[in-house]
Amino acid sequence: MKHLIIIYHSQSGNTQQLAEAVHAGAKEEEGLTVSIKTAFNAGLDDLLAADGLLFGTPENFGYMSGALKDFFDRTYYPAEPHHINLPYGVFVSAGNDGSGAVREIERIVRGYPLRRVAEPVIAKGEVNQQHLQQCRELGLSMAAGLAMGIF
Repeated sequence: MKHLIIIYHSQSGNTQQLAEAVHAGAKEEEGLTVSIKTAFNAGLDDLLAADGLLFGTPENFGYMSGALKDFFDRTYYPAEPHHINLPYGVFVSAGNDGSGAVREIERIVRGYPLRRVAEPVIAKGEVNQQHLQQCRELGLSMAAGLAMGIF
């Protein structure tokens, strides 16, 4: 059975709302397991057990959160010999345009290597129903793609 892991960080609760919507969407698909973890609680074992990943972060100073960066710092070199080549997607709670966070995540994950299979969801400003729906769709589409063997 395929396994999708959602790894996120939230301080204000905005990214957590998005993560919960992603999780709810992913759980709509049958035929896979879905886990959700905070970035500080996720590690190499999670990467090695995953068939797909969704990363969530607030935009902090035009960058990803320190917690998500910490996750990448802790797992990058230990994951290197495994050539994990997993599909991934990103969701960002942004005060500005969110592009800096997405860009820096993309730069890092190329080295694992991971491959982006969905356009990033960037929730600009206060989290609203449209953002939550986009995240729900992100979770569902990633889960469906994994379950059907597309990714």
